[in-house]
Amino acid sequence: MNENNGTGTPLAGEVRMAIVGLGYVGLPLAVAFGRTMPVVGYDISADRVESLRRGEDATLEVSVDELAAAESLTYSSTLEDIRECNVFIVTVPTPIDAARRPDFDPLLKSSQAIGSILKRGDVVIYESTVYPGVTEEVCVPVLEHASGLRFNADFFCGYSPERINPGDKERTVTKIMKVTSGSTPEVADFVDGLYRKVITAGTHKASSIRVAEAAKVIENTQRDINIALMNELSRIFNRIGIDTHEVLAAAGTKWNFMKFTPGLVGGHCIGVDPYYLAHKAAMLGYNPELILAARRINDEMGPYVADRVLRTMAKAGLNIVGSRILVLGLAFKENCPDVRNTKVVDVLKELADTNARLEVYDPWVDAADARREYGIELVDAVAPGAYDAVILAVAHHQFVGPQASVDVESLLKPGGIVFDVKGVLPQLPHVSRL
Repeated sequence: MNENNGTGTPLAGEVRMAIVGLGYVGLPLAVAFGRTMPVVGYDISADRVESLRRGEDATLEVSVDELAAAESLTYSSTLEDIRECNVFIVTVPTPIDAARRPDFDPLLKSSQAIGSILKRGDVVIYESTVYPGVTEEVCVPVLEHASGLRFNADFFCGYSPERINPGDKERTVTKIMKVTSGSTPEVADFVDGLYRKVITAGTHKASSIRVAEAAKVIENTQRDINIALMNELSRIFNRIGIDTHEVLAAAGTKWNFMKFTPGLVGGHCIGVDPYYLAHKAAMLGYNPELILAARRINDEMGPYVADRVLRTMAKAGLNIVGSRILVLGLAFKENCPDVRNTKVVDVLKELADTNARLEVYDPWVDAADARREYGIELVDAVAPGAYDAVILAVAHHQFVGPQASVDVESLLKPGGIVFDVKGVLPQLPHVSRL
């Protein structure tokens, strides 16, 4: 299929794989492939590479034993070490900028780096979440310019969107069905077969790269819209004076009711990806009203939670000035150390001007990360009977459930209140929920 193939193509020969980006997405994938074939895990962070060589994963997504089991996986922060690879899987982040527009900088830099070492017959597979068209319209031109090679004549591309769920130890990378695609029918078959080697849950081969890109971006957009509906309902029901979670429990008895709950929508997926689709829609002259309305509602929830906390304290007769307020959890979700785009920060910002004493405790988050990203100093421990208000912002297993090591009730002063953002604590007179 490739008459200009001077060095052999991985479509027919031995696969020499490089995973570019060793974060929450790239490392689990590299470990999965590293059990079955030679893989070089490449990351621009030398510190990240060195810690992985020591068997340490700061994201806590992969255990020491799992790292050791990937016997064919090596790590490098030197681009030259992946020059001889012929399949490159790109798993870098795709954030948004301050104006909530797609920030392609990590993707462009990765494409430039790969393009500088690209050879005839090589395949570049992207996993980063983007809007439909980015792989072929944004990344491919960079690969062509940097390499001097021609797309679909000298090199090929695929797209297989990541579906990592940080902190989930049940639905790990190999247990989640993988969508695959390729820039030609033959490449699509190759990409699909490649992932089938490690994805035990199976694969779904999309008809084109754009279809695969679109499938990924709407996964999180759909969740964002549904959670926004729950958040809007919670604001309505609070004014009515009824408990949202009781309403949802009653409505959930119908077989086709979709079970979503209100809350803070942060992280690097649900709170970001809809802006990619909205950006593409705007480029095409369409105003995505529902998508942007959902984003606006969810982005407003941090200030809304803070306001609810203050109102609940006032109703309980608590003097806010000089009070001691404890926030349990800073990560963007439970049982995960990731603080990227966490909306707990929005709650803290709103409470910062109240002259209350704010303390944040999160046993999952590295104190240095909290300090570097947000200027927040985490406390090392919590004190029983010391707080006027406790905000359960993240449902880490240390706070709720059978493994809980922190008794939330015991932290309160007499007359103190708990605001349960997650709706997971027992219903008691001093516990308020979204």
